[in-house]
Amino acid sequence: MNPAMSSRPAASEILALTLCAEADDQPVRALEALAAMVANRARLAAADATLRLRFAPGAAQTGLLEACCRAPFLFECWTPRHPRRAALLRVLRQPDARLEVCRRIARRAVAGGLVDPTIGATHCHRADTLPGWALGHAPSAEIGGFVFYRLPPADACSGGPAGRAVKDYRWRA
Repeated sequence: MNPAMSSRPAASEILALTLCAEADDQPVRALEALAAMVANRARLAAADATLRLRFAPGAAQTGLLEACCRAPFLFECWTPRHPRRAALLRVLRQPDARLEVCRRIARRAVAGGLVDPTIGATHCHRADTLPGWALGHAPSAEIGGFVFYRLPPADACSGGPAGRAVKDYRWRA
């Protein structure tokens, strides 16, 4: 197991709740891609203090996966007063079969057994939007209504200048 991933049940449960609230209507492959992206962020945060501030603000070396899920502006379901928060509260009140699917995916991600279909992505957005930070960056994958990006570490921290091509960076676990 990767040290960036907490072995505590909370890590996989927070990830499962995040997946269910953010992509409840998406195919399993999209859920796996989102889980892989969060795992990528946690691995990078474990390896670099600057990236830890960006991907898991306030987190110690343990608990990075939970912190990555709850990082500001990544998943709207953790933002109070955001409309997507209602999806998270619904899942908490009424667990269903979809949550069980998300739990299985989250356990695989925490255990390191999830294949990364995003090719190391650290950022994503819904396919029907185009945020400013994505301008000028080539996506690494488009899966189930989400577009994924593997931004170079400097761009991941600063938002990066538009127009810079994404180079081939291989993340090491």
